[in-house]
Amino acid sequence: MVNAERKGKRQVLIRPSSKVVVKFLQVMLKNGYINEFVLVDDHRAGKIVVSLNGRLNKCGVISPRYDFSHHEVESWVGRLLPSRLFGKIVVTTSAGIMDHEEARRKKVGGKVLGFFY
Repeated sequence: MVNAERKGKRQVLIRPSSKVVVKFLQVMLKNGYINEFVLVDDHRAGKIVVSLNGRLNKCGVISPRYDFSHHEVESWVGRLLPSRLFGKIVVTTSAGIMDHEEARRKKVGGKVLGFFY
């Protein structure tokens, strides 16, 4: 996605599709970093067509999925994001997949999935 964004493309194809990727894209959509995405069922692993809007500078995944607690969020923000003012860290918690600010508000910990800004 980052390469297509830098090249100025309006759409990008992601394959294979998974529930985690769809939830990650929903967090990006909610924060306005992408316009929309469409699931394409090909009776295999599936594909996702993402419509880009030019706001995405970088996105990535964190492997392995490190544990974090809600009071460690600030240290992860300092490590992964260029500024505290913009960008999100996507985390998976017992309350579902959400960004780091929502996890801090709900006071839940979990595992770090990835980031985007």
